[in-house]
Amino acid sequence: MVEIVFDEQTIKYVALFQDLTRTTVVDCVDATDKLIFVVKEGDIGKAIGKKGENIAKLKRLMNKDIHVVEYSDQPDRFVANVFRNFDVKGVQLEQRGDIVHATATVEATKKGRAIGKEGRNLRVSRDLIARHHPIQSVSVA
Repeated sequence: MVEIVFDEQTIKYVALFQDLTRTTVVDCVDATDKLIFVVKEGDIGKAIGKKGENIAKLKRLMNKDIHVVEYSDQPDRFVANVFRNFDVKGVQLEQRGDIVHATATVEATKKGRAIGKEGRNLRVSRDLIARHHPIQSVSVA
């Protein structure tokens, strides 16, 4: 796990998100074309809003795609939450030498989107997971 440090712009994003949704942000990752907010466990519904209205408003205000992930103390559940949009079937954690590897099994038709162009989505997901749990390697099956 790494120490989470926000720059000035990220702090502004977090403040706007919290003011609009009335939720607690645990983490925020600015991934160039999208913002990923990790909210406190149990806050996901409130963060998204009725019919996704909060996400739509934030997308307009910030001019970026918005993704919301629910935090969990349990590493496997957190990995499942990160890949939630891809219909997770299960998460397998295993020790490989001195690193912990997570394999998220997703709906076959959504596997390509979970990995992303040139593995970009998978890299962002891996970095986000590593910020909160001692998992160094992530793959999608």
